Amino acid sequence: MADGPFGFTKGEWRRLRLLKNPHRIQRFLDSLAYHEADTAWSPRRVLRERTAHCCEGAMFAAAALRAIGLPPLIVDLEGERDCDHVIAVYRQRGYWGALSKSHFNGLRDRMPIYRTLRELALSYFEDYYNLRGHRTLRSYSRPVNLSKFDHLSWMTSEKPVWFIPGHLFEVPHTRLITPAQAKRLHRVDNLTIDAGLLGYQNHTPRNHIVAAR
Repeated sequence: MADGPFGFTKGEWRRLRLLKNPHRIQRFLDSLAYHEADTAWSPRRVLRERTAHCCEGAMFAAAALRAIGLPPLIVDLEGERDCDHVIAVYRQRGYWGALSKSHFNGLRDRMPIYRTLRELALSYFEDYYNLRGHRTLRSYSRPVNLSKFDHLSWMTSEKPVWFIPGHLFEVPHTRLITPAQAKRLHRVDNLTIDAGLLGYQNHTPRNHIVAAR
């Protein structure tokens, strides 16, 4: 029974509200299993199943940020020869921070210390690489306020919410580095790759990790 805000039950909404701040939201994301399937689950489904991939994690974090009084914003980080990575973003005292679910330890949350979204996006650059060692982050999108999809019940739908990742492909992106800079990039070493996957590599097939951020 949808007796809470935005179509949630009172119990579901209470669970989101209990996360209280971005740090607790990130800890909840970290507690979830990484969801390998090609799905687009709503935050309600993630809350029930306790598993998510990066885009589902970002949407869940956006819903949780909304529950504590912040706008439900997400940003798409675009890779070259790699998958995109989606993060939920928020501002505290004028500075940007981020929340994220990822196989890669360096692609998770960011404290709210960044003056601009460009600074925030660039903070992911060194940890954004594929398993061949290529540094792959190239651009970032403007923030998307997911409240624009309220009429589609994006937070509580039992149907896939593919319209959100589909929209991210259409949003203009801003380049982070020039083509000339990209040509001069050297690969990261295996030690860096192993450090980034610490905690995941022992139980997740590498071909799955390549296919998902």
